[in-house]
Amino acid sequence: MTSSALSLPDGFLFGAATASYQIEGAVTEDGRGPSIWDTFSAVPGNTANGDTGEVACDHYHRVPEDVALMRDLGLDAYRFSVAWPRILPQGVGTPNQPGIDFYDRLVDELLAAGIRPVATLYHWDLPQALEDRGGWRTREVAGWFADYAAVVVGALGDRVRNWTTLNEPWCSSMLSHTLGAHAPGHRDPLEGLLTAHHLMLAHGTAVPVIREHCPEAEVSVTLNPSQVHGPQDPTEADLDAVRRADNVLNGVFFGPIFHGAYPEGFLDDVAHLTDGSFVHDGDLDTISAPLDNLGVNNYFPTRVRATADGEEPEGDTHLLPGCERVSALEPHPPLTAMGWEQSPESHRMILERSARECGLPVYVTENGSAWDDTVAEDGQVHDPERVAYLRAHLAAVADAVDAGADVRGYFAWSLLDNFEWAYGYDKRFGIVHVDYATQVRTVKDSGREYARIIAEHHGR
Repeated sequence: MTSSALSLPDGFLFGAATASYQIEGAVTEDGRGPSIWDTFSAVPGNTANGDTGEVACDHYHRVPEDVALMRDLGLDAYRFSVAWPRILPQGVGTPNQPGIDFYDRLVDELLAAGIRPVATLYHWDLPQALEDRGGWRTREVAGWFADYAAVVVGALGDRVRNWTTLNEPWCSSMLSHTLGAHAPGHRDPLEGLLTAHHLMLAHGTAVPVIREHCPEAEVSVTLNPSQVHGPQDPTEADLDAVRRADNVLNGVFFGPIFHGAYPEGFLDDVAHLTDGSFVHDGDLDTISAPLDNLGVNNYFPTRVRATADGEEPEGDTHLLPGCERVSALEPHPPLTAMGWEQSPESHRMILERSARECGLPVYVTENGSAWDDTVAEDGQVHDPERVAYLRAHLAAVADAVDAGADVRGYFAWSLLDNFEWAYGYDKRFGIVHVDYATQVRTVKDSGREYARIIAEHHGR
């Protein structure tokens, strides 16, 4: 398949994405304070092999090399995140100039290479000092985040136009505070609700701050919605299980951010956990501040069914707020090395849904797959599974565009193999291989294929 068969629109943006804690390393250099991920990954058992982001890809010291890689791949844009504890080591207070200088250098390198910088303000590395003050569990975090946004956009907004407030707030709330899989590793369904609301409140509070400091900004948020499927022949209880799962995975963010309300039935479903008083007057107006586009991260669909009376639920979906009688279904093969279902059709469906929900241009801000990559005897990394995944999911993007979804770009996850959160360094998503012992970068076959697709689309 060639990119010309994709029928992607003129001006379609091809990029790659990373996140600060996953690639930067240098966690104690130049005044950076500790983050919740430094704390979480230091606890035995929280990450595979006890891995941490202490060194990661050493990107902090290798920006020129990594930007040259992006240029050689022909990337139009690079999506990176700013490390809050590098800018404000205590989360608030006096900015750390060396931290700002690092992102200054990165942005200047990108622009010199003809690559558009796309900045995310929060990709999960909350300063530990703020976690000690309640973190995302306290409403105060909205003000802290807005002040942090003012510092970063004030420093970089003369050159960076594309700003994203949050990356995947579902993971920062439900995965981190209810399922306990990510920092800070709490397991409380009510905490998941509260932190989701406070993340959205912080997002909405920061939007006008970004616009104040960068009047030409395109402001966005990146969500990770998942297409929810039920059994082949669903019962009424199964259909309700799909509704509940869809609300807690998707509607809990789509509703407040784009419709100024929680989805129908959701607050009733969680009434045994809360009376809803965490939603204050004016919150939903703040949260639904107008945006310019939506970022969508999507890797796999979700499959659920109703839990029968007296039956133990399967999977961990039943731990989510309002999903106590919802069981997870096994993913349909073929699966990636993460055990994630490969479903280009579900990818197309969730892009069309996302476009309808927001009524804005949509960018695929992350999509990719992990495989057990090795460097072959010829010195290359042959990853045919990732090549096939990339082609199939780009074709799904084109199908969504053909169906009327205003999708304007695609960012491969990830530029580099990196610290994959609780999976440590066991899982490789990069289109560029990283030898963690030597920090040698090797473009994989998938990276070369992506470069070919980009060049063909642009007529190079």
